[in-house]
Amino acid sequence: MNKPYTITISFIVALGGFLLGFDSAVISGAVNGISHYFSMNDWELGFSVGCVIFGAMFGNIVAGPLSDRFGRKSVLLITAVLFTVSALWSATATSYLSFVIARIIGGIGIGGAILIAPIYIAEVAPPKLRGSLVSLNQLNIVLGISVAYFSNYFLIDISAESWRWMLGVEALPAFLYFVALFIVPKSPRWLIQKLNNTQLAEKTLVKIGGKSFADETIKEILGGMSKKQEKGSYASFFSPKMTTILIIAFGLAFFQQITGINAIFYYAPSIFEQAGGSTDSALLQAIVVGLTNLIFTLVAIRLIDRLGRKPLLIIGTAAMTLALSLATLAFSNATYHLTANPIAQVEDAEVKAALTTLETASYDSQEALFTALQPLVTSDQLLAFKRNEVKKFISIDANLVLLAILLYVAAFAISLGPVMWTMLSEIFPGNVKGIAISAVGFFNSLVSYTVTQFFPWELTNLGPTLTFAIYAAMALLSLLFVVKFVVETKGKTLEELEAILIRP
Repeated sequence: MNKPYTITISFIVALGGFLLGFDSAVISGAVNGISHYFSMNDWELGFSVGCVIFGAMFGNIVAGPLSDRFGRKSVLLITAVLFTVSALWSATATSYLSFVIARIIGGIGIGGAILIAPIYIAEVAPPKLRGSLVSLNQLNIVLGISVAYFSNYFLIDISAESWRWMLGVEALPAFLYFVALFIVPKSPRWLIQKLNNTQLAEKTLVKIGGKSFADETIKEILGGMSKKQEKGSYASFFSPKMTTILIIAFGLAFFQQITGINAIFYYAPSIFEQAGGSTDSALLQAIVVGLTNLIFTLVAIRLIDRLGRKPLLIIGTAAMTLALSLATLAFSNATYHLTANPIAQVEDAEVKAALTTLETASYDSQEALFTALQPLVTSDQLLAFKRNEVKKFISIDANLVLLAILLYVAAFAISLGPVMWTMLSEIFPGNVKGIAISAVGFFNSLVSYTVTQFFPWELTNLGPTLTFAIYAAMALLSLLFVVKFVVETKGKTLEELEAILIRP
């Protein structure tokens, strides 16, 4: 077994995950800058952040069929171009519409990379290494997130419009990814299944595992093809015999996002500012979040082929439920004190005057504070106070908030993060894999977009306590789903899984 070669090509392909993670998280440091530059309200801010996922949904739809027709490698090359264009365009945008279009282009790249990279790796990896190698994609995603947080922190003071540098720096790794992909061979399974080119496929498989491995793998692929009686289509994908696969795939895709992971990554500094931190300290805490994500993704790669997929999911979703409950508890116990120093920092003179009349008062919830302030200001002033100023008056156990967020990210990193994509790359039959991964990826992105779009509105109108309580409830439901419906895929070939999961 030529592990160095297999790991090298898998890692290069997984660099698309690095760009995905960087592109997703870099916006967290630019939120304040773009919000002021483009004069955004909550909904516009939510869309400017979430439109990346909006683009990813389109990428999800077209990436699978395109990869079936033109090959996995070709689609990955296109994603590298899209990442480069998006980075340069968003960094130079001068209008809200132009900025959104640039981010959507990057989102299309995300939609393609997040689906096709795991498929490619699963198709070249030996069964004993498949879980670890597919998880390299998730490792690169979290590495990209961590690098984005570091990059934001060091670029925050580079200029008055530092957000442009934050977004533009992605163009360099995107171009390097494009160049590196030319080293990667075409998927052997795709070559056989779509082009019937066993000769070229054999050359790659021999490089991966030697002649006997190549012969055995080709035999399995041809055997699996001989069993397929129907051409891959949406009708065959949604047929009754696929029920077990559909439940697992769409269930994992739903719960991976509805528990709020992208809200945490996209708005991490905003969350820590809600807990009373300064902008600089919030960015530093976001770096810690990124490093935690990275470390525990490495733990997942170590365990996924040893402990198995389902045990990791159970452990992770249980810990996520606990973590989100702790965050809910921390914000529910917060109090708000109207003292002279934070009142002096309020920008609106009328709101400052209103707060002065309430000076020295204390409130045990945001709702109580807002109720007291409401008769004294206009509705627009109250909304602006909720969004930008209330965090200045909070008294909260900030260490508990940080602990809860870190535990949540660690739990996600060993479970729903890498395991979902690993299982999606394993459970779909070859004749519908492109269609299936596109459909499920689109659904996953749709849920992610919904969460990201609503998060700023939730923080402003529902408050952090109820927002985190909702996510905690979703995490508990995800645990129950995993226990009841998810099956173990560890150690089985793709053809064996097809025989197990598809109903007669």
